[in-house]
Amino acid sequence: MTVVQATQTKASSGVTRSGRLFVLELSGDRIHSMNPDGSDRKTIVTDCRFPDGIGVDFEAGHIYWTNMGIPNLDDGSIERADLDGKNRKVIVPQGVTYTPKQLHLDKDGGKLYWCDREGMRVMRANLDGSQVETLVETGCSNKDRGDQTRWCVGITIDPKLGKIYWTQKGPDNAGLGRIFRANIEIPKGETPANRSDIEVLFDRLPEPIDLELDRANHVLYWTDRGDPPRGNTVNRAPIDTKAEPEILVTHLMEGIGIALDMPGNRMFITDFAGSVYSADLDGKNERNFLYAQGNLTGIAYAEV
Repeated sequence: MTVVQATQTKASSGVTRSGRLFVLELSGDRIHSMNPDGSDRKTIVTDCRFPDGIGVDFEAGHIYWTNMGIPNLDDGSIERADLDGKNRKVIVPQGVTYTPKQLHLDKDGGKLYWCDREGMRVMRANLDGSQVETLVETGCSNKDRGDQTRWCVGITIDPKLGKIYWTQKGPDNAGLGRIFRANIEIPKGETPANRSDIEVLFDRLPEPIDLELDRANHVLYWTDRGDPPRGNTVNRAPIDTKAEPEILVTHLMEGIGIALDMPGNRMFITDFAGSVYSADLDGKNERNFLYAQGNLTGIAYAEV
C-alpha cells in the first residue's frame, strides 16, 4: 500500500490527527487526493465514466467509487482501487446498476450502499461487489423513470440502529425533494417495491443531494442543489424530532458532495462549479480553499 502524505491537526482532545480528502471531478473523469487544506493535490485515477460517489477504507488501502455512465445506456458501474489509484478493478459491472450516485461504505458490516438514480433504487453489495441487492424500488418502467421524484440520489446508514436514509431530489427547483428513512432489512414477506416501513423525514425541499449522518448526536446533514433561499446550501436537522432543518452554509454553486470529520468538528463540501469548502459543523469559519476545479461531485474524508 502506498503511504499517502497527510496534514496533521489537533482535535479538541489535544491528540494529533491526520487526514486526507478524496474528490471526484465529473468533468475530467478523474479522482484527486489532497490534504484537507487543498495542498499536496494528486490525480490518482483517470478515465472514469462520470464519477459521482466515493468511499474510502484507509485501513485496507482501498477507495470505492460509482460511475454514473450515460443514463440512457444503463451502463453505470462501481470500481475499487488502491489509495494511489493502482490495482483498479470493476466490482459491480455495467448492466447491474443503472446510474449509481452517492456511495456509503459500511466497513464493519462488509457492505457498500448506493442510490441508483434512473434505476430508481436503493442498493447494496458486499465489498467485493458480490451479492448485489435492491433494498428500495420506487419505480420500474420507462414512464416511472421520467418522474424525477422517484430518483434516488444521496444515501447514508446508521448500522447500530439498522436504519437507511436516502434522498429523492425531484425536478429542478420544484420544491418536491424528500429525505426518507427505512429499516436496512426489508420486512419479512415484503419486497423492495412494497415495503411498509418507509417514512418521509423531510419534504418540500428544493433538491436534496448527498447525505451524511452524525450518529452520536442523531443529526442528518445534506447538500441541496436548488435555488435560494433553501437551495445551494448545506443543511442539518435532528432525526429524532420534527425540527425545521437548519441552514448552515449558503451561496454554493449547485452543492453536491459532503463529508464530515466529527472529531475535527468540520465538514467538507463540493459544488458543481468546482469549489471545495471547509466549515465547522455549525457552518462557522467557512472557507473556500479550491475553486474553478471543474465539475466536482463526491467527496470523502479519511483519517490516516
